Amino acid sequence: MKSILDNRNELKHVVDNVAEVASYLWQKGWAERNGGNITVNITEQIDDAVRQLPAISSIYQIGTTLPHLRGCYFYCKGTNMRMRDLARWPMDNGSVIRILDDCASYVIIADKPVKPTSELPSHLAVHNYLLGKGSHYRASLHTHPIELVALTHNKLFMEKDVATHILWSMIPETKAFCPRGLGMVPYMLPSSVELADATIRTIDDDYDVVMWEKHGVFAVDSDIMSAFDQVDVLNKAALIYIAAKNMGFEPDGMTDAQMREISEVFGLPK
Repeated sequence: MKSILDNRNELKHVVDNVAEVASYLWQKGWAERNGGNITVNITEQIDDAVRQLPAISSIYQIGTTLPHLRGCYFYCKGTNMRMRDLARWPMDNGSVIRILDDCASYVIIADKPVKPTSELPSHLAVHNYLLGKGSHYRASLHTHPIELVALTHNKLFMEKDVATHILWSMIPETKAFCPRGLGMVPYMLPSSVELADATIRTIDDDYDVVMWEKHGVFAVDSDIMSAFDQVDVLNKAALIYIAAKNMGFEPDGMTDAQMREISEVFGLPK
């Protein structure tokens, strides 16, 4: 059976990267059962032939109007699909959707009528915000990194930038590769409009990775591999912190002066 990926190397590369990241999430234990979601804006990889493809699904309502997404295309993980299956068969466990001209509904166009995740409205709301501000970010990732989630069970780490400062201080790479730190959102019902709105407000504060209390992280970046890298680096720092605590001592961490030096040498955002 013909796939939308056939003879479209750039589009296939994007989807292959999604599959690769899905495999990492499963291997790390961050994607139990059908946990986690990936949504990537693939509009730049879409050609005229794809634009002419008919819908293979009914029209689905997003539940809100997203004016910056008119005519956009997304690859989305399917609802109730497992990351470990998406890693092997991305077009059986995800689909390509087209946002319709009303900016409030979408149809599936390829390869199979796999309905996207129930969290699609919140993912799309973030993408709408990013496009509206002229961001080059095209990928969003939600996953459940064990050690980062564990930190949120202590209210101290939910205070603004407390966790960021600790994680930055564990190893120089954290500050270098996650210079905007970790935004914190208090517990809200998964998939809710309130959670989506709180996530957008936190991203608007200049965070690229947002921690949902007792749930998981939501990360955005230019591509899905870069979004994964940020979460991976932050969770490594959490592992170092927890390892030191398990050894019976409070880790010293890098000093503020040492972290400022890293920011100055590498020209990182303040």
